[in-house]
Order: sequence, then C-alpha cells, then structure tokens
Amino acid sequence: MNVAVLSETVEGEKRVALVPEVAKQLIDRGFKVTVESGAGKKAGFPDEQYTEAGATVVPSSKQAIETSDVILRVTGPNDKEVQSDFLEMKQGQVLISFLYPGSNPRSASNMAKQGITSFAMELIPRITRAQSMDALSAMSTIAGYKGALLAANNSGKFFPMFMTAAGTMPASKVLIIGAGVAGLQAIATCRRLGAIVEAFDVRPAVKEQVESLGAKFVAMHVVTDDAEDASGYAKEVSADTHIKELELIASRLPKNDVVITTALIPGKPAPILITREMVGKMIPGSVIVDLAAPAGGNCEATVPGQIVEVDGVKIVGTTSLLSDMAADASRMYSKNISAFLLNLVPQSEMNMDMEDEIIRTTLVTHNGTIHHEPTRLLVEKDGVR
Repeated sequence: MNVAVLSETVEGEKRVALVPEVAKQLIDRGFKVTVESGAGKKAGFPDEQYTEAGATVVPSSKQAIETSDVILRVTGPNDKEVQSDFLEMKQGQVLISFLYPGSNPRSASNMAKQGITSFAMELIPRITRAQSMDALSAMSTIAGYKGALLAANNSGKFFPMFMTAAGTMPASKVLIIGAGVAGLQAIATCRRLGAIVEAFDVRPAVKEQVESLGAKFVAMHVVTDDAEDASGYAKEVSADTHIKELELIASRLPKNDVVITTALIPGKPAPILITREMVGKMIPGSVIVDLAAPAGGNCEATVPGQIVEVDGVKIVGTTSLLSDMAADASRMYSKNISAFLLNLVPQSEMNMDMEDEIIRTTLVTHNGTIHHEPTRLLVEKDGVR
C-alpha cells in the first residue's frame, strides 16, 4: 500500500500529517511512504529525516499523488479556495484529513464526482477503540494549553499570588467557558500557573472533571439532554437555555481578570456567549482569549486572526495556535492518523467494512456518493455543484 504525505497549502499552516518517526513505523509494517519535498520543514522535520526513515522524497505533490493509494493531509479541500493538488487526485484514491464537510459541501461534492474515497479525522467517534485516533481531542489539548499561555502573556497581572517586598500581589482570577478537552487543558494549565480558576459548562456531567483539576464549577440547572449529544459533545441548546447561560456568564465576567472561551458546535459557527455589551461591563485591563475564533468566535467582538481592544478589554482571536506548536501538534496528529490508517488497512488491503463504526462514521465520500448524511442533505437541498 502506497501512502503519500503532501505539503499543506492553507496559508499559515505549519503542521505535517506524518512525522519521520511514524513514517518509519508504517514502513516497518509494509507500507511505502512518499513525501513531497518540504512537507515537514515548517514543523521542524527536514527531508533528510524522512529519507533516513526509509521514505521516498519527491519534488512535487503531483509526483507524490501519482504513485499513491492513500493521501494524508492535515487540511483537506475547502470551498473558499481552489487547491490544485486535490484536482490531481484520481478515481479510487483515498484522502484522509480534517475535512469539515458540513462547512465545505462543494468540496465534498467535487470529491464524490472525482471518485475519491475520503475520511474526515474530525468525525472520529468518541469510543474506547478509537481513542488513539481522536485527532480532534489531540488538537484541542494543544489549543487549551496554548490558550492559557496566551492569556497569561496578554494579561497585565501575575497569574500566581506573589509575595514581594512591595507587598502581596493577588492571584489572577480566570473563567473558562466550556469544559471539553480544550477547556479542561486550559483549566489545568492556568492552575499550574497559580491562577484561581472557575469553569462554566452547560453539561452538568463535567462538574467532577472540573473540580478534580482544582477549579470551581459554575453550574446552571438545565436538562442534560438539552446540553449534550449522544457522544458527550456540547450541542446547540434551546433559546431559553441560551438566554439563561448568557445571564450566568454576564454575572461572572466582572469578577474575573481573564476569560478563555472554548465552546464549539460541530459543523456550525461558534455560539456567541459574550456579547459586545457584556464586554463593556468587564474590568478594564481584562483579557478574553477566544479559542473558538477559527469558527467565528464565542465573543461578539472577536476578530479572528487579530488581537483587538474593546472598552479597555483585550480580546485575543488568534487562529494559529496549532501551527504555533507545529512540531508537537504534528507528532500527535501523526499518531492519530497512523492509528486510523492501520484500522482502515490492517493487512495491506483496504477494509471498507461499514459495520466498523469508525469507518462508517468518518467516511465522507466513496464510489461517487456523499456518505456523510448531513452533508449529502445539504448538497441536495442547496443544489451545490
């Protein structure tokens, strides 16, 4: 089975789908690995390391694609720009990457027309057998950690309590909104830095996890079914519940120096949890780090990709957190995608077993058809071409 690793073409993306160490592991399992020259350079993995691992390095994506059965990427095609390397793919080839088909229905439709079999890494189910493949959680861990460091860096206050000759400096107070993987990692990192942390989430089930990390859980009484889906992910809540959560968040904002938001709803824009009016009631000098900025942001005043100041509050909308930690982000993603590949190709033969929940859930396109139901319905409804 021939596997190709391509350079990322999205502006600012520094990660690579397969690092040399994991490439060697696949080669030892009987795979042939071809790498486009420079694919790992921005993440700190030069061509020489891939060659030493036993991979073949070629000058262009076209050459890598020509000889491959499976193509590995971090980011797949999107509806905002034409990425020529995907146009080079042939019928029957397999693409494994982050795809977000619900946000890129035209790209999904085009892949189906090309006869490409595609799998979306963000759709890995949260089941025990798939934990080693859970790329979304891996990347969220990095985002939560880096977000906490960004918060500390942009705050004008110490995170821990400092006792100095000039007197005692109180510890910073931090509010984490959303206690998923990113939120829990942000809590842990802020606590390690010495901050006093509280966390809010609409899912009562996360209370124990929040408290186990040394943070206070800010509770809101909601029906659990209204707060999370069958996989445990937060889902879009009812209008009444949303009003209540806005009221609760508004009551906590003036009591904290730093706010880190992490709330995302799969396949949809990030929910607004901090309005422009709520920002105006925060303490001047406060900081909001919006980890949902790539999906539009949880704060109404967030500008994705920028740091702005509104009413004396600094709002960090950085969208490059994962690329800023490209080396370790690539290592983690590489292990995720390798585990998925070994499940898909266990004995050098493609295993399209639709009884396998992992394969069935992540499959986006195959044999000219869009298999991801929400995307297929979206394409049919809107007549995407």
